[in-house]
Amino acid sequence: MPLYLVMSSMPAPQIKFGTDGWRGIIGDDFTYESLRYAAQGVAEYLGRNGPDQLAVVGYDCRFASEVFAEEVARVLAGNDIRSLLFDRPSPTQVASWTVIDQKAAGAAVITASHNPYLCNGLKYKPETGSSAPPEVIAELERRINAIAGAGGAVQRAARDHPLIGRYDPRPAYYRQIGKMIDLAPIRLGGLRVLHEVMYGSGYGYVEELLGGGSTTVIELHAKRNPFFGGFNPEPIPDNLPEALQTMKSGGYDLCICTDGDADRVGIIDGTGRFVNQLQVYALLMVYLIEMRGWKGPVVRSVNMTHMADALGERYGVPVYEVPVGFKNVAPKMMETDAVLGGEESGGFAIRGHIPERDGILAGLCFADMMVRGGRSVSQLLEDLEAKVGPQKQPRTVAGVEVERVRDDDGFKFFLRDGSWVLLRTSGTEPLIRVYAEARDAAGVEKRLAELEAVVGLEGK
Repeated sequence: MPLYLVMSSMPAPQIKFGTDGWRGIIGDDFTYESLRYAAQGVAEYLGRNGPDQLAVVGYDCRFASEVFAEEVARVLAGNDIRSLLFDRPSPTQVASWTVIDQKAAGAAVITASHNPYLCNGLKYKPETGSSAPPEVIAELERRINAIAGAGGAVQRAARDHPLIGRYDPRPAYYRQIGKMIDLAPIRLGGLRVLHEVMYGSGYGYVEELLGGGSTTVIELHAKRNPFFGGFNPEPIPDNLPEALQTMKSGGYDLCICTDGDADRVGIIDGTGRFVNQLQVYALLMVYLIEMRGWKGPVVRSVNMTHMADALGERYGVPVYEVPVGFKNVAPKMMETDAVLGGEESGGFAIRGHIPERDGILAGLCFADMMVRGGRSVSQLLEDLEAKVGPQKQPRTVAGVEVERVRDDDGFKFFLRDGSWVLLRTSGTEPLIRVYAEARDAAGVEKRLAELEAVVGLEGK
């Protein structure tokens, strides 16, 4: 029999889902109380289709994530919903695959992805395993905030309730990855792979998938550390000093960097060069269409590389552009049966898997393209430039010469007069942000306006 918890009569803060779930500060707006409201709303949403619903519950390596996940499972059980509660921290996309593999109605994942250590959150995945579309998010928010606003009762079962099943998601996920990529040649390819885990939930995955042959995988920062070593668990150069230095020191062919919940990826080549996400997308496109012979369109977010357009012309495939956010990429992939979908923040999805980001799979694709092509990542980048030319960037901004460009986290243009302008996307919201610094307000406005025009934001 479920326990009924009547929660606080104090006004509850509104729970809002961004482009990829609800996040909050642990102990402030992300609390047991607010999470139970959210779980009750999810339970009622799942239960709208009648009894015998199955849900997947996953979690990452953040502070108390496993405890928060158990709370979600207890609330689901209190509402007569059976759940598969993961037995270890696992990447978000593993929960998405488990939804498909187990024919579940949806998944709730405790994670704040690549956000600061103070945060935790809840991602919801529908029966497709993809990011929840806007109409699902709207319905979840309505139900959750109605419960919270009324201080409503939350139905919560005991920890040992028979509707809560412990589940190891790795075997099924590994089988699926083995269908996506022929792992045997990679295992025997003699690659030296560094996996920068960033203290996240991807630990063990690359090592176990590629182990057993002459290829070696060494993990960096694979222990649990909810503080994430003082860096946000986002695979951009500023957060990867040890991985970059290790690669520069030699001894490795490839570094696969995964974020806090391992759905985003960063790539470092054998010389210690960080491969920016626009290049990663273009190389994945070459790999799937040219190396593997796949045919079909690709989908990119509006702030993604136009190298894709050049490759689309070369290969004779459509390139679809959608607004920022994987909630926009995934539906277009499913609608068009696209071979690849991607966004500038390092999220990539591949046909035949799930319509969702998978940093583990994307990283393994780089190992596969190295083995198939007999080329290093640096050589693959040279081949890419020979196909599409160098990345085109403005030579001037607001009439001032561009001296250099930093492209590891968006594009920052350093101008000859000492000013700069930065164009980057939000990793958590459907926003393109433009920043500038100049000697006066008029100079700032002029630089902002020119970059906004480049990406079609003028007048917005």
